[in-house]
Amino acid sequence: MRDASPHDNPEPKAWEARLQALLADVDAIAADLEGESAPLLTLLRQIEALHRRIQDGPFRTSLPADRHQFFTLLQAMETSGGWPYIPRLQLRTFLDMLERDDQDLPQGPERDAADADPVIAKDEADSK
Repeated sequence: MRDASPHDNPEPKAWEARLQALLADVDAIAADLEGESAPLLTLLRQIEALHRRIQDGPFRTSLPADRHQFFTLLQAMETSGGWPYIPRLQLRTFLDMLERDDQDLPQGPERDAADADPVIAKDEADSK
């Protein structure tokens, strides 16, 4: 007979209900920001930063020191979907999008204005 795992309990815990409510709020924020890439990028960065804080703080300090308990945790991770990882979009994705949209941009001086990054342009103007 196998030892009972904390993951075997089907009863929802109070923290899980709170988490589901928070995740619903984050989903709603993302839906409200649909089509606005800069605020959505900020949202993704905040989620990634939270992931890192939890991973490097509470999760790391909660890892079992006992080899048997650590093996049990690894087995639970394997059966529940593996390591939680937040992948980043690859630079290639952005370059492909730029190449595809490059044909739609106007040619000449208008194109230079369309290609200018407003943040960089402001920084350059401020430094003069």
